[in-house]
Amino acid sequence: MYIGKESKVIVQGITGSQGTFHTELMLKFGTNIVAGVTPNKGGQKVLGVPVYDTVKETVDNHGADTSIVFVPARFALDAVKESINAGIQLTCIITENIPIYDMLRLVDLAEKKGVHLVGPNTPGILIPEQIKLGIMPNDLCPPGDIIIISKSGTFSYEIAKAIADGGMGITALMGIGGDPVRGTTMLDTIKYYEKDQKTNFIVIVGEIGGDEEEKVAAYIKNHSNKPIVAIIAGKHAPEGKRMGHAGAIISGDFGTAQGKIKALKNAGVHIANVPWDIPKIIEELS
Repeated sequence: MYIGKESKVIVQGITGSQGTFHTELMLKFGTNIVAGVTPNKGGQKVLGVPVYDTVKETVDNHGADTSIVFVPARFALDAVKESINAGIQLTCIITENIPIYDMLRLVDLAEKKGVHLVGPNTPGILIPEQIKLGIMPNDLCPPGDIIIISKSGTFSYEIAKAIADGGMGITALMGIGGDPVRGTTMLDTIKYYEKDQKTNFIVIVGEIGGDEEEKVAAYIKNHSNKPIVAIIAGKHAPEGKRMGHAGAIISGDFGTAQGKIKALKNAGVHIANVPWDIPKIIEELS
């Protein structure tokens, strides 16, 4: 699942307004974008980046291994299938409102092919001074030893700013997306960064809905070897009402912020009530 400066990135949907806009920002960050893909637009250049009709052409011509997807939801199934079948090792799906059944098919295909998906409905991944594969601000956070793993894009930006204002930095910001069916999960990411020698602290940005945080709590109770701080959004969300993300919905006691906080506390996780609590807690743990 590793990406970095040497990753050879393609932008699927590069000729669209969002694709072009964020390609420019990613290039300014230093991301190694080798090509773009838009069917029937091959032969063009966008911001100096060559455009191809298919993902396979980018693999054959540039050795592409990483993709970021900016295509409308109705085309996302075919676009991501193309990326997986071409052997792209990590595909980051920015697109929101992808049907759940489409994502179930894509997750299954990615597992069979042994490749990774991030998202959908994700802000992407940012590794300071190496790569930005996403839509977050370029100046989000300096390098450091904290991994932020978040369901929420905009909330994760606030967390990153609080960490930076506290004189700290991050190894990465990993936006896993807020949809109920997604590729890389919060637990997958924790397991990966537990082994990362540059990462000393893990910050979880969770939210109401589903049982992902509870699964994380069950795992880290017996396996965690690094301090973990968590903040859960949606403490005052009304029952049965979707709040922002498709996965952010509660019913009865299932998926509540209180239930998640209790499970995480019982597993030894340090709970922050507001973003600026996080650097204070990490400082106390240092």
